[in-house]
Amino acid sequence: MPRLFTGVEIPDDVAFDLDLMRGGISGARWIDRESYHITLRFIGDIDEGLAREISYELEGVEARPFKLRLSGCDVFGGNKPHSLFAAVEESPELRRLQSIHERICQTLGLPAEQRKFAPHVTLARLKEPNLRALHHFVASHNLYKSRVFEVGRFVLFSSRPSRGGGPYAVEESYRLQAGL
Repeated sequence: MPRLFTGVEIPDDVAFDLDLMRGGISGARWIDRESYHITLRFIGDIDEGLAREISYELEGVEARPFKLRLSGCDVFGGNKPHSLFAAVEESPELRRLQSIHERICQTLGLPAEQRKFAPHVTLARLKEPNLRALHHFVASHNLYKSRVFEVGRFVLFSSRPSRGGGPYAVEESYRLQAGL
């Protein structure tokens, strides 16, 4: 039974820049550079038949390549932060692609995603972090901007069941088409 999700990969040079930020926060479990991605739709643990159906439907997604940029850092979890992330600048094209994936999943019988789509790249999982160090990290990386990069494909990832996910494997990739 695979655990699947769709996402956008982060270019190697941008991932290298993010990787240089690592450190300085006790209670942080840093994500490996190879696992950086932007999740479009978490699918979960599903049977092989449904996985094949999802893969087939994703082949029919029609979308053009588009550009993205990462901008700033923040945390999820409010007063009890659990994740440190790099934010993604607003992108109508990314939101459109995510909504197509959401529609495909719901059409195939999966429940609607309950969380609002907040595109990001997780940098670290947090367990009782040093809040002073965490706030300092966010403040000192708040003006971070990656280079603008082109998204020319999205992927279907699998992961092994574990705390925090990873390592992730690309099961299928789907090219975005310029001529649409």
